[in-house]
Amino acid sequence: MMSEAGAVKNKVERLTGVKGMNDLLPPDSAVVEWFEAKVRALMARYAYRNIRTPVVERTPLFVRGLGEVTDIVEKEMYCFEDRLNGDPLTLRPEATAGVVRAAIEHNMLYDGGKRLYYMGPMFRHERPQKGRYRQFDQIGAEALGFSGPDVDAELILMAAALWQEIGLQDVRLELNSLGQPPERQAHRQALISYFEGHSDLLDEDAKRRLYSNPLRILDTKNPQMQEMVAQAPKLLDYLGPVSLAHFEGLKAILDANKLAYTVNPRLVRGMDYYNLTVFEFITDQLGSQGTVCGGGRYDYLIEQVGGKPSPAVGWALGVDRVLELAKSGGLPDVAVGLDAYAIVTHAQAMPDVLRILEQLRAVGVRVQLNPAGAEAMASMKAQFKRADASGATYALIFGEDEMATNEVTVKPLRDSAQPQRRRPVAELLQWAASLQSNALMHT
Repeated sequence: MMSEAGAVKNKVERLTGVKGMNDLLPPDSAVVEWFEAKVRALMARYAYRNIRTPVVERTPLFVRGLGEVTDIVEKEMYCFEDRLNGDPLTLRPEATAGVVRAAIEHNMLYDGGKRLYYMGPMFRHERPQKGRYRQFDQIGAEALGFSGPDVDAELILMAAALWQEIGLQDVRLELNSLGQPPERQAHRQALISYFEGHSDLLDEDAKRRLYSNPLRILDTKNPQMQEMVAQAPKLLDYLGPVSLAHFEGLKAILDANKLAYTVNPRLVRGMDYYNLTVFEFITDQLGSQGTVCGGGRYDYLIEQVGGKPSPAVGWALGVDRVLELAKSGGLPDVAVGLDAYAIVTHAQAMPDVLRILEQLRAVGVRVQLNPAGAEAMASMKAQFKRADASGATYALIFGEDEMATNEVTVKPLRDSAQPQRRRPVAELLQWAASLQSNALMHT
């Protein structure tokens, strides 16, 4: 007989998921599918086409593209070496750099600009909190090869249309312009001089970045630095006429479409590749992590990654954050509805039942089969209870009497005024159109 100590020793350890990398389970998965379907339909209306890039890229792509002294590169990336050849690899923390790499590698811009969108998981090693996880799904849109403010505006208006589409409220738009490199360089020198004069107020992170990337200090979350940072030189005051004209052109299009916005001169975004337009859609309902969607223009990234110089602009949104915010306004019931639940009273009928159900499924009927087994076959009451709990519109009863006459009893489960009746199996396919619900999902 095994001792108690031996039993404990042989007990299999229960494995759990990685912190901050969450499972997506029904019915929440149905909500995500509903949201993704909305996005796909919206992207099609704006002529954006889907691109899918690997979740693993070479680490230098992100170091070069995002900037060595960004939080993402310094603190948040999941990096490792390829066991076979020692290549430095990284789980993608964002998708823009990968999209640009793919566009260069496959010469996608040889015949003109491209409008692209993506969906998929990203990875950042940061403290998990509401709406922010270490593995998180992003949806993004990238317009490569277009230089005018009209495309900047198109992307912003498309994001605003998405909020309207899913009933998202209490989201505000903030804009800024980062100008061009010479303008930023002049502003950079002014920032360094200003922060040097207030060095006693800088935290350790700001001191470290003072000479490497002072623009990042404007994005500080340290409340003790906010008042001092608010008085720092503004980049908008250093913009030349071309950069200002681009910004004014963007605002004119948004004004014509009656899309409200606020110009935020402190808005810089978290990656170094931005120039000219930057923007964020922000909410106060998700705590300190208030950005729902953000993006901007990155006209120099394609060249930085090794391609021919080409303008580009895009945005990305966090799916978890958007749906967390949308829940507060009440999401529609998007559970996938069943048309029918099949009840079988004897195991011998299973071959014929499954043949019939496969024919129904082939023409689009959503039908669930009651689990087989002696216990399941024995209790009609238990089967009807499961049928009702499934949400199906009808129960299809395959009893001994029905099978003997090649018929099926169709019992309405949601409309008590509608009588149940037997139908010949041969008629089921013709009747399938009335058996199906009005739509795959209620929207």
